Parts: sequence; structure tokens; C-alpha cells
Amino acid sequence: MTTSIHTPFGEESTAAEVIEGIDLTSKHAVVTGAASGLGAETARALASAGASVTLAVRNTDSGEGTATDIRKATGNDAVHVGRLDLADKASIAAFTSAWSRPLHILVNNAGVMALPTLERTPDGWELQFASNHLGHFALAVGLHDALAAAGNARIVSLSSRGHHTSPVVFDDINFTSRPYDPWLAYGQSKTANVLFAVEATNRWAADGITANAVHPGVIMSTNLSRYMDPDQAAQLRAAEAAGELGSIQGAPFRFKTIAQGAATSVLVATSPQLEGVGGRYFEDNNEAETLTPEAVGKSSGGVAPYALDPDAAKRLWELSLAATGA
Repeated sequence: MTTSIHTPFGEESTAAEVIEGIDLTSKHAVVTGAASGLGAETARALASAGASVTLAVRNTDSGEGTATDIRKATGNDAVHVGRLDLADKASIAAFTSAWSRPLHILVNNAGVMALPTLERTPDGWELQFASNHLGHFALAVGLHDALAAAGNARIVSLSSRGHHTSPVVFDDINFTSRPYDPWLAYGQSKTANVLFAVEATNRWAADGITANAVHPGVIMSTNLSRYMDPDQAAQLRAAEAAGELGSIQGAPFRFKTIAQGAATSVLVATSPQLEGVGGRYFEDNNEAETLTPEAVGKSSGGVAPYALDPDAAKRLWELSLAATGA
């Protein structure tokens, strides 16, 4: 039986606090979706510890502005920008083929949430599943050799407590025979992010690569909430301003700042306690409890057992290989 990882940090810890004392000099990191929000804060923390950080973003103008801010804030000039559109196979291929250095840290941070209407990629994949999972899957596979060259490389896969709303529905991932629901689509994409970490560790640990999934918490001041129902978003922002608990899909939670939300990603990417540890799910800077099936959807935290299922993880990996041609 594996020992659960517990750290000195908690839900209110910030990215700056969890990385204090960590030296990433000579290390290379890639953070997707790092033009703003959690990605920018994660990149800032890694750069503050001396890492060379590449912001992998769709909008390079916005990315350059963020990179400039990080350089000034940290005194680290090794902050770069690369164009990456996770819904575009050609963009992913261009990014991975251009990467020529060892890669020590890959933070799969970018994502979309609760698209109000069903959207699909040109290949027919539901867009949340495609962007949140398939795009990051293809990116990681394309960077495998760089990760292996680093030795003891880590992948951070941003999931969410939203994975409680749905397992990966293998029989109908793309909502062809069931009504589209924004939160079910988001939920299965977030379950896929955990399953990716499980199988990536299973397949790549021998190459010195481990992957873990994280739930950053709910942060209303990032772009992730831009597609939410306006009335629901307004209610949540009002609760946040009043210092009250929020609730999405019936589960209560405490709001976090961006600095607090990025902390678990930074901890999983850098903490000595996670050396060689993979295939797990973290929240509030600690490994999460695995819930009973009955508790899924009723708890404000924890990881659903179906998100850690090794058989589902293997099935998803094979499906993803076929879907992406990675």
C-alpha cells in the first residue's frame, strides 16, 4: 500500500510560499496557458527559483507582455514565449518539433470550462475533451524524449474537482447519442486529465518521468470562468466578495486567490517530497483522499475512484494515441 503524501502546506498557501528554498537553476520548464491567471503565476514562481520557463500560449502578444512582467518581477531573463494552440494538431507538432533541450517540468495548465453549446474540432472531438485532454496528451507525447533526457522530469496535469460530475464516457465522448451538458463535458475532460497522469506514470516512470494531477481550487478572477452562465458567475463573484462559500453543481467550496490556486501546481512540480511519485491527485497542497463511489459528487474534495482506475487509464491512452496520431 502506498503512503499518502502530506506536506507542511495547506489550502491558503501561495505559490511563492511552497517554492521558497527550491533551486531550479539550469532546469527548463514549459507552462501552457501561461499568458494570464494560474499559468502566469505558476510560471512566475518557477522563474523566481531560477528555471528557464517557456510560456506556451495561443496569443503570443499577450504572452510577451506576461513574460516581460515576469522577467522584471523575478530578475530572470530566461522567460520565453512559444505559440501553442492545443486544439490544432499542426500547432502542437510545430511546438514539439522546435523543442531541442531537456525538459524538466511540463505544466499542462491551459483549459476551457463549461462551453455553453456543443462545439467540435474538425476531427469531430468535443472541444473541451479535445483541448483539455487530447491537446495536452499530444504535447506530452511529442515532448517525451525531451522529458526523458532531463532525468526525473515531472508533468503536472491540471484537473478539477469538476471531475466528480462525470467519468470518461467511452461509449459517447463526443455527445453524439446523449444531450450535450457543459458540466458533464467539462467533468469527463477533467477525469481524463487524472487518468493521463496515472497511465503516463505507468508507461514512463522507467524513463524517469512521473505525472500527477492537481485541483487548483476555484478562482473566479481567471479566464477559465469566461464561458460560465452569467447569472451563475455573478452569484459566485458576489459570494466571493462577501467572504462566503461558493457552490457549483451542489458542492460547497472556499474561493482562492490566483497565488493560492497556483500553489498546488508549483508544489507538485518542485517539492522534494514528490521525487519519483506519480499517478496521484493533489488538492490544497496535499494528496487527496480517494472517495467511495457513494461520496462522489457530494464531497467538496477528494478524488473519484474512476479517475484513478488503471484499466480506464490504459483504455484512454490507446484511444488518445489513435485520436491524435501522436
